[in-house]
Amino acid sequence: MPDIAHSAYAMIADMKPTLIPGVFAFVSTTSPALIGSLSSHAIATFREEEGLSLLVPMGLAERSGAELSQPMRCITLNVYSSLDGVGLTAAVSKALSDADIPCNMIAAFHHDHVFVPSDKCENALDVLAQLQSRARDFL
Repeated sequence: MPDIAHSAYAMIADMKPTLIPGVFAFVSTTSPALIGSLSSHAIATFREEEGLSLLVPMGLAERSGAELSQPMRCITLNVYSSLDGVGLTAAVSKALSDADIPCNMIAAFHHDHVFVPSDKCENALDVLAQLQSRARDFL
């Protein structure tokens, strides 16, 4: 396990990685019309200098004609992770990186969410289960 605080081990040990139904894509646009048609379906948005990034259902993203990412699946960690908690995101992203699984982390108010390529989601769940097991052994 990486050198992280005891509280991070507790968060990792208590997490319940859950695959959320659906396939999603990241979309970026500056088009007001596209923003208007996609924003009510977005599960997350972030304003960047290049445009508005939206995370939307894959089918909708494909039909929009916008530039989009590969198909992504969402794994919600289902553990209370305080906004000032330290180590959970780092440990999860490192474990996935070590397994050659790209990830995009989104920390929301109640939980952290990990977006991984669709074809790697089952492997990602296995990696997270192993990480959780090692954290439990450490406690």
